[in-house]
Amino acid sequence: MTTADIEPSELTKWDPGLTERVMGVLRPILKRYFRAEVRGLQNVPPGGALVVCNHSGGLLPMDVPILSAEFYHEHGYNRPIYTLSHDMLLVGPTGDFFRKIGYISANHENADEALRSGGLVIVFPGGDYDVYRPTLSANKIDFGGRTGYVKAALNAGVPIVPAVGIGGQETQLYLSRGTWLAERLGPIARLVRAKIVPISFGFPFGLSLVVPPNIPLPSKIVMQVLPPIDIVAEFGENPDIDEVDAHVRYVMQRALDELAAERRLPVLG
Repeated sequence: MTTADIEPSELTKWDPGLTERVMGVLRPILKRYFRAEVRGLQNVPPGGALVVCNHSGGLLPMDVPILSAEFYHEHGYNRPIYTLSHDMLLVGPTGDFFRKIGYISANHENADEALRSGGLVIVFPGGDYDVYRPTLSANKIDFGGRTGYVKAALNAGVPIVPAVGIGGQETQLYLSRGTWLAERLGPIARLVRAKIVPISFGFPFGLSLVVPPNIPLPSKIVMQVLPPIDIVAEFGENPDIDEVDAHVRYVMQRALDELAAERRLPVLG
């Protein structure tokens, strides 16, 4: 194999100039439409760190844009934010654009390289299972049993930075993850690697099974970045992965409960 045959790292595609322009457009919109607020950015440590966050907002989640826009606004564009993403986001005509603003395929190799490079890496362990959680469970931390993020932080020797968001799951009414519907669809669902077919109700189309995509309601979104967790310092050289995961989710649930207690009305905040 020659040097020309080696696939370049996805990390090299990050474009700080384009990212700055995109965030410059997005931030005022997010601040006005969602009245976006990010607290605790001082908790982000220098060097590589894994930001572990709950995921909200269905097909159009706003947590990454909101968190990224505020981080870059405060800290500039010398340190990239990488978001571990589903491959479907990175294919087609928009794939190159998302890679240039920091989205990378969610695999162990990319996570390890990004963390060791000193980047800030955002991961949503719950993925689509979390982002389509029913409205009645909107303020529940549930990763669906996924613990790979703990191993990623351990392998790279970086801290976990928990972060929680509230309000994103109020942008429409989420009725069901539709796991039963995905099972009934069988090979059709497997073809697109879908374990859920979420059912929601929103504006302007009403009932939606992913499509048609409804426009998010202008719900106030607040995000809270929590103090970093040094896994080895708190759990030893050979930590129990499930114990670490339970602790991370406990810390996040406690913070999310506090944000929920502040909230007076859905959407309005």
